[in-house]
Amino acid sequence: MISRYSRPELAALWDDAYRFELWLAIELAVCEAMEHAGTVPVGTAAKVRDAAQGKLNPQRILEIEQKTRHDVIAFLTHVEELAGEPARWLHLGMTSSDVLDTALALQTTRALDRIMSGVIGLANALADKAREHAKTPMIGRSHGIHAEPITAGLTFARWNAEVVRASSRIVRARHAISVGKIAGAVGVYGNLDPAIETEALAKLGLEPETVATQIVARDRHADVFNALAMLGTAIEQIALGVRHWQRTEVGEAEEGFGAGQKGSSAMPHKKNPILSENLTGLARLLRGYAQAGMEDVALWHERDISHSSVERVAMPDATILADFMLARCTSLVQGLVVHPARMRANLERFGGLFFSEAVLLALVKTGLARQTAYEMVQRSALAAISEAAKEGLTGAKPGRFRELLGNDPEISSRLDAKALDALFDLDHHLRFAPQILDRALGRAP
Repeated sequence: MISRYSRPELAALWDDAYRFELWLAIELAVCEAMEHAGTVPVGTAAKVRDAAQGKLNPQRILEIEQKTRHDVIAFLTHVEELAGEPARWLHLGMTSSDVLDTALALQTTRALDRIMSGVIGLANALADKAREHAKTPMIGRSHGIHAEPITAGLTFARWNAEVVRASSRIVRARHAISVGKIAGAVGVYGNLDPAIETEALAKLGLEPETVATQIVARDRHADVFNALAMLGTAIEQIALGVRHWQRTEVGEAEEGFGAGQKGSSAMPHKKNPILSENLTGLARLLRGYAQAGMEDVALWHERDISHSSVERVAMPDATILADFMLARCTSLVQGLVVHPARMRANLERFGGLFFSEAVLLALVKTGLARQTAYEMVQRSALAAISEAAKEGLTGAKPGRFRELLGNDPEISSRLDAKALDALFDLDHHLRFAPQILDRALGRAP
């Protein structure tokens, strides 16, 4: 992943130096297990560790690989250069994927641990905004059109709930990927022993693959890619909401705009939702990696390497991107500038038209057929909208919908002025908002 979208701590997990140190740790864990089993002379692992740990030269390994065209052989050759004779006891009965897949599991689980920390930070930021705006009314929209009132707090709580669900998928994916294998060329321990694998992997914090081939099953990796893709989509959901709010015609919230920041090279007045648009684009990449991960699951027989090149790019990139997106989205949410007055103005823009359902239901309760009642209320609603359009108003005249309802003899004969007024009650409409908020925020990632 390019440095523009990387954070150092996560990216470091995929450095060559870190990867080679993990390979050494795996080889040493197996060597120690073999010492306990009497297969390898006691003290071998300690000698190799003293000679090689912290002294591996990634450039030298890559140089050797140019000749061997095999990364694990190049690594073992370099360890032999450092440790000498004791290194001959490494890799007994093992195949390259015993090292590669076990190391990939360690890198991925550690990356997911960091990502989970970021998920918790984002969920907390959303929860804070939800509480801050628990009573901030705004218009809810369906199909991009004014629907009925909600609160801004409920929108933040909805995003929080989706992020929490994403965290659950990451936890499950971490469990799925927390396996390794020290089972040999096709997974049957032909020159090994399951007890060696169990002991070595336990030292590394992993479980053995249930039924290995030459590799760990790739549906486990697909779980990780899919979990990260769903996390990215949850972030995109937030980004899309902010992008809508920041539209000039809406203006209900906007990304923080720092001193000295510029929005456009041509137009000095511009403040663009660049963070949200960036997150929208990066979410597409995560979904792309998920597709690639799915393609890697089905492999020939006991293994081919069509998955390998994909994972060398996709797993580092996907985890690094997810980490970056979480940090950026958390900063976006924390710095978001909300405009409650504009939310209220947009809410009231059409003069209470959003109470149309309440009027409809009240008419039904008087004994009127639902479709008849619907047509009666719609008649007044469309008239209010039409009048506003003809007069060039940005919304219906305040109270015009209520006035038209009261002037309709079919409606007024069933609902008097007091009954109609009671239906135009915002507090009543939002009376369950605190309960919904409590239900959402009572769940932790």
